Amino acid sequence: QVQLVESGGGSVQAGGSLRLSCAASGYTSSSDCMGWFRQAPGKEREGVAFINPARGSTYYADSVKGRFIISQDNAKNTLYLQMNSLEPEVTAVYYCAAGGRCFRPLRVVEYPYWGQGTQVTVSS
Repeated sequence: QVQLVESGGGSVQAGGSLRLSCAASGYTSSSDCMGWFRQAPGKEREGVAFINPARGSTYYADSVKGRFIISQDNAKNTLYLQMNSLEPEVTAVYYCAAGGRCFRPLRVVEYPYWGQGTQVTVSS
């Protein structure tokens, strides 16, 4: 049974940084992508970034390029999202997802496994 558990969310002031973590268990695919999505109140869930474990390649939504970095630690089965220069408009619940087919942009329907989400709040 695949389980994804996010952590690292919280409240931060504009300009600050946060690092989200996603601990994966029961997930063994090295060819499918793992990614981060977010959902702000009243909005649809949108893709933020993905990483292809087999190739080490990454993809970022235009809105986060240059500010967010996705990475993984295979030994710890953990996915990370380093978020820098945070602004209030990135406030959302952030979700880790796995098993995606690495389409660009990220598509919610392509990811069968999801974490419970972690809240990120940026105040001005």
